[in-house]
Amino acid sequence: MEIAYSIALFLAAFIPGLIIIKLQKPLKFDLKYLLVFAGAFIFSITIVHLLPEIFTATTNPQRIGLFILVGFFMQIFLDFITTGVEHGHLHNPSHHHSGFSPVMLMIGLCIHSLMDGSILIHTGGDGAGEHGTGLLIGIILHKIPAAIALMSVLNLNFKNKKALLLLLIIFSLASPFGLIFSDLMNKYSVISQEGFLIIFAIVSGNFLHISTTIYFESSPDHTFHKKKIFISLLGAMLAVIVEVLHH
Repeated sequence: MEIAYSIALFLAAFIPGLIIIKLQKPLKFDLKYLLVFAGAFIFSITIVHLLPEIFTATTNPQRIGLFILVGFFMQIFLDFITTGVEHGHLHNPSHHHSGFSPVMLMIGLCIHSLMDGSILIHTGGDGAGEHGTGLLIGIILHKIPAAIALMSVLNLNFKNKKALLLLLIIFSLASPFGLIFSDLMNKYSVISQEGFLIIFAIVSGNFLHISTTIYFESSPDHTFHKKKIFISLLGAMLAVIVEVLHH
């Protein structure tokens, strides 16, 4: 299962990123509704699957709640490093961030991707188990616009296709590496079941921040958008259906 998940995670980032490299320009397609759908899906999976499973498995719910908060505010710091690329922000070529660093962007995104992958392991025992298809779909939906945004931004800084391809491969491998590394840590009992629950709590906090940020930033004018509401409900309902079928 880990191999299949790893391949899916790699391709979810690599294929969209490769398309951007081939185009050699930022994608003009509006990612807003894809982001809204992905955000609603991830938020729903976190609420109906991750959080109940983590709180049920832990012996210390208050500590788990604390680490969910840690994950939430940790993502704010990562957003500062990545300028929001992990939730699909496409910046104008004329828009330059003070002190923008492609290296820091890659570091921030790879840390986030490593954590995405780590949450997909099967811990067995009394801990949180394999989080399954629903969470995998959510992460894939999240990685597609992230890869598009990343390579669109890097296209403005690197004209060498080989350099872009190398950076894309590194980013695409981060989540599979997080999954495989965490699986090894579990198999050799390097991290306890409670330790994995803490990791899952931190990632859940990340997901809560990313999904809510996507949702609220898609309507900066705070007006009612029927299409956004419909797509949000569709994403949420699909997450619940996948979760019900999985069980």
